[in-house]
Amino acid sequence: MPPFLAYTDNSCQSARTPLLLVHGHPFDRTMWHPQLTAFASDRRIIAPDLRGYGASPVTPGKTPLARFAADLEDLLDALDVPACVVAGLSMGGQIAMECYDRLGPARVRGLVLADTFPDPETPEGRQARNAMADRLLREGMRGYADEVLEKMVAPYADPDVKAHVHRMMTATDPEGAAAALRGRAERPDYRPLLTRVTVPSLVVVGADDEYTPVADAEAMHALLPEAELRLIDRSAHLPNLERPAEFNRALGEFLARVDRAPLARRAPG
Repeated sequence: MPPFLAYTDNSCQSARTPLLLVHGHPFDRTMWHPQLTAFASDRRIIAPDLRGYGASPVTPGKTPLARFAADLEDLLDALDVPACVVAGLSMGGQIAMECYDRLGPARVRGLVLADTFPDPETPEGRQARNAMADRLLREGMRGYADEVLEKMVAPYADPDVKAHVHRMMTATDPEGAAAALRGRAERPDYRPLLTRVTVPSLVVVGADDEYTPVADAEAMHALLPEAELRLIDRSAHLPNLERPAEFNRALGEFLARVDRAPLARRAPG
């Protein structure tokens, strides 16, 4: 059965652990271009467009985080990927947590949680997300994109990066974005899950991120038993695009750690 999602798969034949990249809202898989370029030569990398985003089909109504995770499980099955590192940013980080809860450590060999947080939605947050969903359906994406651009990326970000981010946001189908917002409005509490994670984890955050401040990343890092925290200076909510060299350095070091982890676990003692 062909995959439901549109995706990029470099199909690299390598002994290294494959990497699944999960984009945030309201973006698409092109947000991972710097990482696909940096790591595609020696590692299999899969970057899907989530349901309702990019070239993937739109499902109006409500898309819970669990539905996104189920789609990713189906994609891994269709592509015959038995295990991988799951890296997600913002909403993608929450989907990565959901993937770990769904698939466990046998299939999720490492977690990268970038500019995200595990807390459940508040009553005020539920109201705000549903109101924003209504607005996007009524007005479209452009006004929203104009308003939030310099929170998604720092005001001092490269103009080409700003243009890419704005283009992704305005190209997103309002029905897909609204469905995801309504799903996130019912977000569960992932904090207890994080205390039970048994695989290596990397927490990354932009130093100037207003959506998920450094304090949120530090609190999440403290919950994870086997985690590293990396702060990316001079970046906001999308450090993988704003400061790709620094982000890729942190990601590359983490991936090398995951590649070594199975051998270490099999060693005596």
